Amino acid sequence: MEFLYGLIVSTYGFFLKIAATFHPKAAEWIKGRKNWEITVSKSLQPGEKRIWFHCSSLGEYEQGRPVLERLRNEYKNYKIVLTFFSPSGYLQKKNDSLADYVFYLPLDGKESSKAFVEMVSPEFAVFVKYEFWHFYIKTLKDKRIPSFVISAIFRPSQIYFKNYGKFFYMILQRITHLFVQNQQSLELLYDNKLPNVTVSGDTRFDRVYANSIQAREIRFITEFKSDKPLFIAGSTWPQDEKVLLPLIESYKGKMKFIIVPHEIDPGAIQRFCKHLQVSSVLYSQLNEQTSNADVLVIDNIGMLSALYRYADFAYIGGGFGSGIHNTLEAAVFGIPVFFGPKYKKFREAVQLTELQVAYPVNSSKELITKLEALIANDRAKEEINVKSRRFMDTSRGATEVILSYLKMNYPPSAV
Repeated sequence: MEFLYGLIVSTYGFFLKIAATFHPKAAEWIKGRKNWEITVSKSLQPGEKRIWFHCSSLGEYEQGRPVLERLRNEYKNYKIVLTFFSPSGYLQKKNDSLADYVFYLPLDGKESSKAFVEMVSPEFAVFVKYEFWHFYIKTLKDKRIPSFVISAIFRPSQIYFKNYGKFFYMILQRITHLFVQNQQSLELLYDNKLPNVTVSGDTRFDRVYANSIQAREIRFITEFKSDKPLFIAGSTWPQDEKVLLPLIESYKGKMKFIIVPHEIDPGAIQRFCKHLQVSSVLYSQLNEQTSNADVLVIDNIGMLSALYRYADFAYIGGGFGSGIHNTLEAAVFGIPVFFGPKYKKFREAVQLTELQVAYPVNSSKELITKLEALIANDRAKEEINVKSRRFMDTSRGATEVILSYLKMNYPPSAV
């Protein structure tokens, strides 16, 4: 099975090389890993104590950031090696102040994993959520380097718990400790003879709370909003935007809209704006004269979490595709949240829906109907605010659980 796994991973890398000839992201993925051995070996300095912190992409980085911040502050004599699998994380965080070194993670392989781990030689390694790479985890285990996974969540349907999934189950066996989001994950792991687990919760709650109290003011947004309600749609895909168009047209002149596409593609943004029957402006072109537009489209990356502080209503994209994006960034501000039907794999979205502070919708008509009901009911909005904030407050604390365990079992060195 190890041979088959290695073959699949190698084949994936081969097809990425082909895709790189016509796909910019694939090209960056390949380019970023070129001559990685030289890059890593020349960057690292001898005699250092290091902690390896790995994230798949930017989303996982934001999820794990509270832990990374604490590691930086409390393991002061250690260098932080931050790695990413995806260009979306590396390109945004390659100069991140929380890390001493930022690299692409080499493709998982028997020799590459051994070489990388030997170069970095970490005191321990932290993986965020779902990064279960066989050769890396095995190499760490063989070299007696502790490995941890944070903010993980497990379901019986996953391959680790199937009769044919023994190979992947063994990956979990080799991990030193798993910090999971909920009791159900812990019980599932216990039932499958994986006792090295702690329910810590989800570090995203700590992250979005920190974002909410540190949210910066953004020039022109107050002027753009004026005295009208503001509806922000974040991380949208074309399927979401089709659902939003009738809503935007229905509230022309009565509500302002900010659209934050998941991918900042000029062509896609231009096509969306052409379909609008109301006035629109790009953030890059916004000024005092254009703040009277009905729709503001954000054509850069990194503003979304700070924008939600201005919103009266929020829509989270992805629910008409592979699954919704981060609902907590909006919910932390106590506003009603809408999203598409594909949300049930996301525990926090299910919880918010059960609390009746978030509303899944299947169509433009359903979105408009639910929004109209909330606009007409001020008491309902007040109740949503209270319930959302209480939910966020009681869900925080995962970072403290994780750091307490690490410091107790692997105390920071004074040298």
